[in-house]
Amino acid sequence: SLWGYGLFGFRGRPWIALLSGALPDLIPFGLMTIYLLMTGAYVPGKPELDIIPSWTFVLYDMTHSLVIAAVIIALIYSRWKTIGFAMLAWVFHIFLDIPFHTKAYFPTKMFWPISDVVVDGIVWSTPWIWFPNLAGIFILLCFRAYQKAKGD
Repeated sequence: SLWGYGLFGFRGRPWIALLSGALPDLIPFGLMTIYLLMTGAYVPGKPELDIIPSWTFVLYDMTHSLVIAAVIIALIYSRWKTIGFAMLAWVFHIFLDIPFHTKAYFPTKMFWPISDVVVDGIVWSTPWIWFPNLAGIFILLCFRAYQKAKGD
């Protein structure tokens, strides 16, 4: 979400970029969390695959598909350019997830429903991935703040 905000939120639609960067996970996991809370099955932390409802996997595949994202963003961009541009944060989210999800836990089916191809990636929490990611976000947001202060 912060990457999307920094990369695509500078053209007047920062909240759309922030939300678009988060929605691919908010939709499947937010709804799953609500469902698990309502059924009393919620446990804090990373849930085991066997308690995750099957529809969560379908929603994850839908929201992490470059095909679906491209179609929706193209339709919105054709009518509202600045909103469509900010929504590219969604695509960036997918591109970040492709190499940073393993086949064992929510692999990113980037071309779903055309193909189920996935990459067996490296987990986000790996220190040599996590800390450079945080540093990159920090540098990008500092750069955007500097640009804004200069009036660019």
